[in-house]
Amino acid sequence: MDALIAAAARALAAGDPLGALGRVALRDDAPALALRGIAMAQLDDYPRARELLRRAARAFGPREAVARARCVLAEAEVALASRDLAWPEHALETAQATLAAHGDRANAAHARYLAIRRLLLLGRIDEAARALDRLDAARSPPPLRAIHELLQAGIAMRRVQARAAHAALERATEAARRAGIPALEAEVEGAARLLAAPAARRVAQGVEQTLRLHEVEALLASTALVVDACRHAVHAGGSVLPLATRPVLFALARALGEAWPHDAPRDALIRRAFRTGYIDATHRARLRVEIGRLRALLRQVAEVRATRHGFVLLPRHATGVVVLARPVEEPHAAVLALLADGEAWSSSALALALGTSQRTVQRALDALAAAGKVQPLGCGRARRWSTPPLPGLATMLLLPAPLPGD
Repeated sequence: MDALIAAAARALAAGDPLGALGRVALRDDAPALALRGIAMAQLDDYPRARELLRRAARAFGPREAVARARCVLAEAEVALASRDLAWPEHALETAQATLAAHGDRANAAHARYLAIRRLLLLGRIDEAARALDRLDAARSPPPLRAIHELLQAGIAMRRVQARAAHAALERATEAARRAGIPALEAEVEGAARLLAAPAARRVAQGVEQTLRLHEVEALLASTALVVDACRHAVHAGGSVLPLATRPVLFALARALGEAWPHDAPRDALIRRAFRTGYIDATHRARLRVEIGRLRALLRQVAEVRATRHGFVLLPRHATGVVVLARPVEEPHAAVLALLADGEAWSSSALALALGTSQRTVQRALDALAAAGKVQPLGCGRARRWSTPPLPGLATMLLLPAPLPGD
């Protein structure tokens, strides 16, 4: 490695892309192309970065397997930053195996962390947690320790474990300070702001209260029966009854929870659950059927009793009924929650993360764009969508499970 390449590499490691480009901008050899690609990625020019990294991978000879694997690793990191979640996993796995086989443990670990970050963005929390548990960050350099703790915090936040998330962020802050990389320190600060942001609203007996994550955690651990409109579930006594795939039953449970301790009128339940303004005998018959299903589902934690005017929810052991709602009710809150990270997402990446069809996401984006809440960047297959972080918006802490037909 010549002196200019070594100096450019040190500049990139310290988070100084302009200093690195000043040393290798006019060179087209393979190491210089790779360093230029990484520098362009740090400057957020992702298309140019990927082009340079691919050129560098082709320029390295067949005997330079480690260098080519590092280029693949860098391209995977660029793909993740640009929210290209469809980037082939097997290429990253092959690069990680190559790096590990040649003794490059730091980059091999970095490849594993990239795979875990992708799992986290896709909402595969349990898989990400298992993969992270297999990694020991104790002997890793400070940048990798910071990434490890950031992932721990991200998993804890999505599991509504505020205390664990706070402890992980404290460790990440210390590791990022030791690393001395401004971009990494900024990422840790952003995660800390996310943890302190409003995560949900508590609705009980007509009174609303904004909650942060630690307050949400305390509420879910309390003796109240919680109708969770963020995750579409009912929590009571440590048990969780998921209703994400049963939208009508959840709509009824939420309406009964908001009306508690009073009853909810039959016509109001019909309008809420069936989304209709026209009510006839068939709707009332269907309501009786759906209430019967909800009664059977909740029989261990609550009774759904008929009254003269409608139905009332009576918890069996809980001290009360509370509805946990998003900070801001928005028809396309799940899309906005992903875009609120400040990155530019493609519609295909949003569809992967939300577990829904790309066409559904495109309709949501069109509606949000018409309302001025998101903006498109680029055209055709290169189009990306972004929005600045919005105060009080439902964050990724409490992304809902996708409902059928959403």
